[in-house]
Amino acid sequence: MKKIIGKVHLWLGLTSGLVVFIISVTGCLLAFEWEIRSLFSRDYFHITPQANVQPLPPTVLRGIAEKQFPGISANGINYGGNSYSTVVQFYGGDPEYYYQVFLNPYTGEVLKVWDAKEDFFRIILEGHFYLWLPHHIGQPIVAYATLIFFLMLVTGLVLWWPKNKAARKQRFSIKWDAKWRRLNYDLHNVLGFYAMIVALVLVITGLVWGFEWWSNSLYYATTGKSLNDAVYPVSDTTAKQRPYTLQQATDLAWRQVRRKAPAGAGTSVYFSAGTQGTISVAVNHRPGTYYKTDNYQFDQYTLQPLEAKGPYAGKYEDKGAGDKFRRMNYDVHTGAVWGLAGKILMFCASLICASLPVTGVYIWWGRRKKKPVAQKKKLAQQVVAAS
Repeated sequence: MKKIIGKVHLWLGLTSGLVVFIISVTGCLLAFEWEIRSLFSRDYFHITPQANVQPLPPTVLRGIAEKQFPGISANGINYGGNSYSTVVQFYGGDPEYYYQVFLNPYTGEVLKVWDAKEDFFRIILEGHFYLWLPHHIGQPIVAYATLIFFLMLVTGLVLWWPKNKAARKQRFSIKWDAKWRRLNYDLHNVLGFYAMIVALVLVITGLVWGFEWWSNSLYYATTGKSLNDAVYPVSDTTAKQRPYTLQQATDLAWRQVRRKAPAGAGTSVYFSAGTQGTISVAVNHRPGTYYKTDNYQFDQYTLQPLEAKGPYAGKYEDKGAGDKFRRMNYDVHTGAVWGLAGKILMFCASLICASLPVTGVYIWWGRRKKKPVAQKKKLAQQVVAAS
């Protein structure tokens, strides 16, 4: 059975190794994106807070940002909270585009006009999700390679499992003074074992974006509910009394939610799209992460609160454990949910995952070269014995 599992492990590894290497290396680079941006992009990522001065409302900042892209409507705006700048977002397709305009929320000064095509981390993200291929080609390749890596971790544990006490001692430590072939073998087996739990977390959370069936199954397993049960409210187009213009309703919804936000929290507004679209306002209690967010929906004509259902609807604290886990999926994947220590942990695990295809191929190549030598020695012994 172990020989069969060894063959499966080998051929799965040779099939997916290059893709796993790329996914892992790009994951390492993305682990500290927020910190690196904060360090090297301070001229537009941060602003000096002004005491007793209120930030400009969403529609004012939207108008300033839209002047940078005539003919394109903004999708949303994010007030970062604390000392972070405000970002107006533009995204769409045919052809696909993604722009951001960084603004000083107190003065409306344009600090940076950002294009995803020119951004280093956006390019790395494209490699992580799509291998820099067209999305309809790269995404399935990444998804299936990740699923194969899940099977690799399981079969790898079976192959790692020691037969006896003597073998057990060799499975938990690296023999640093050994020859390179033995050292490489230990690096593959021992580091792979220690990183396995974290690697499984990376794989399980990553496959949520890879396969719809995986995402639905994981959500059902943790909540007993279906993602198809989510309810997305719409604005009442038949409302006879419309006391506000769309601009007034947007700013009032933001102010109403902002009053509930604790000090230091970020707020986001997603502008209504179409006649039935709603005004969405969110409070992010932990800027730099995405999970601990309260989401509110408002009718664009009457400003009445609307009820939505689903893992991302409503207040974070009101959700069950399964819904909270779904909200945490991205931040668990990056380690951000555990702060800097979690990001370091995920970085190290991704680095080890990147090394496994390399050390694994070297083990396979070394055994291929070893077989002819062993066969020659056996043949020589047979000749000597016959003579």
